[in-house]
Amino acid sequence: MDGRESFRKTVEAFLPCNEQEERDKEMILQYLSSGEPVFSRENAGAHMSASAWVVNKSRDKVLMAYHNIYDSWAWTGGHADGETDLLKVAVREAMEETGVTTVRPVTGDIFSLEVLTVDGHEKRGAYVSSHLHLNVTYLLEADDRETLRRKEDENSAVGWFALDQCLMAVNEPWMRDRIYKKLLNKWRDRNY
Repeated sequence: MDGRESFRKTVEAFLPCNEQEERDKEMILQYLSSGEPVFSRENAGAHMSASAWVVNKSRDKVLMAYHNIYDSWAWTGGHADGETDLLKVAVREAMEETGVTTVRPVTGDIFSLEVLTVDGHEKRGAYVSSHLHLNVTYLLEADDRETLRRKEDENSAVGWFALDQCLMAVNEPWMRDRIYKKLLNKWRDRNY
């Protein structure tokens, strides 16, 4: 079984927690079954991405970066760029975007699924058309005593937020109310 097929089976096994995850799971599975090269951002309309909801060891803080494109505090994450192991992508992106060096999965399972709209924007001097991120989120843990470092081409700040305060830092209403609030609720309900 190749990486794409293995990943599709992982998505099939994912148990949605709400209607948003149910619908988005269906859409992600349609794209994965379509034969389109969705693990590459060259598939301009929709492609796979991975995000990380990074908590500290005492489980009372979440690590976020102030993303320049979205002009908001947000989770870390990035494009698959050909990689079908999206947990590996989520760990790599968390490290690259925050400077933390010790990141581990709390669980290897998908924590959340979402189809995210990305508005057209400039990146490295070139226009990127509006598109969809077929996103999977993983729950990761990092040491909140490590020195943080921003990734200047992507974010302007990195910081730990108390779980009850992280939503107040987010400037994107839809992400705050539909995605990050969902992640906090899932986190509290599962007792990791």
